[in-house]
Amino acid sequence: MKAVTWHGKRDVRVEEVPDPRIQDPTDVIVQVTSAGLCGSDLHLYEVLGPFLDEGDILGHEPMGIVEEVGPEVTAVAPGDRVVIPFNVSCGTCFMCDQGLQSQCETTQVREYGSGASLFGYTRLYGQVPGAQAELLRVPFGNTLPIKVPEGPPDDRFVYLSDVLPTAWQAVAYADPPAGGTVAVLGLGPIGDMASRIALHRGHRVIGIDLVDARLERARERGVEALDLREFENGDLADAVRELTGGRGPDSVIDAVGMEAHGAPVAKLTQDFVGYLPDAVAERLMRKAGVDRLHALHLAVELVRRGGTISISGVYGGMADPLPMLVLFDKQVQLRMGQANVWRWVDEILPLLTDEDPLGVDGFATHRVPLSEAPEAYAAFQEKRDGAVKVIFRP
Repeated sequence: MKAVTWHGKRDVRVEEVPDPRIQDPTDVIVQVTSAGLCGSDLHLYEVLGPFLDEGDILGHEPMGIVEEVGPEVTAVAPGDRVVIPFNVSCGTCFMCDQGLQSQCETTQVREYGSGASLFGYTRLYGQVPGAQAELLRVPFGNTLPIKVPEGPPDDRFVYLSDVLPTAWQAVAYADPPAGGTVAVLGLGPIGDMASRIALHRGHRVIGIDLVDARLERARERGVEALDLREFENGDLADAVRELTGGRGPDSVIDAVGMEAHGAPVAKLTQDFVGYLPDAVAERLMRKAGVDRLHALHLAVELVRRGGTISISGVYGGMADPLPMLVLFDKQVQLRMGQANVWRWVDEILPLLTDEDPLGVDGFATHRVPLSEAPEAYAAFQEKRDGAVKVIFRP
């Protein structure tokens, strides 16, 4: 089969690799019909190379058609249409029973002290072959796949794999009061969708970004979008407070994460680590890695006293300095973590109708064949050609 494989920093390729096969009696083989390119895939493209091996298959946002099932699979059958969550979770352990599928005790990567395994996401998360491919082996065939109906296009459902539950959890964790104000930092795929969900739930949304295409998309949906480039003198916090009665927003969602703009020292550190031998770089990142924290520090500055910061952007540093004095003094609550996909499915599915209140049918900006993956990664990373959300069609 053809698959997108990693070969080094900013070097992904489409190659022929062996077809996956049934290994355990509850495995399922899925013919992938759509697979998303996620912002966190760019962390592999840029920063997390020390935890990858050449030839690793990338991607964790798939849906498709069941092609083959193991002898103990009863929940799905060949021909069924399914979405596959990015968490590899068993659905039956203590953590899964708590709705914490991202902490699944069956697939935790204990060697690295990590939570549940993820499709296509480094040794830190199990080095499970990813979904930007023609075929995907899916474990836990009775509990992991999400069956969806025939008829609507893939775009209606593919975001159940990651974007929708991640954005839904971001808003749930932000927990703004009824009619409250949410500031969303970063209007990429997750920030954009979180804004739509917050608006749908009756909240006021202030979005902050510096990419024209993202700002325009957000404004079209009713977001009060601020261009970060217009506040280079540091008065963004004052502007947001002016919009919120002098207090600041009730909640802030950080949908940016480790690769924020405006953190040149941390960027240089990340770049330096990228040139070290992998074994050295891996040890350094696990013990002393730093993130670009501009977005998180901005969230701390913006949020009102007694407010909540919800972090959905991925961070990976082990030595990140945080303004604990300010967090404590402002009585700020922090909530964060990988999305627990199955925890939110029953709340999201009723919205995936022909009325399309969240605008999922037109959410993708680019739909491209798998063969164009290298160019798609580059365009998305460079934020050019209006690339906000890319869907591969294997």
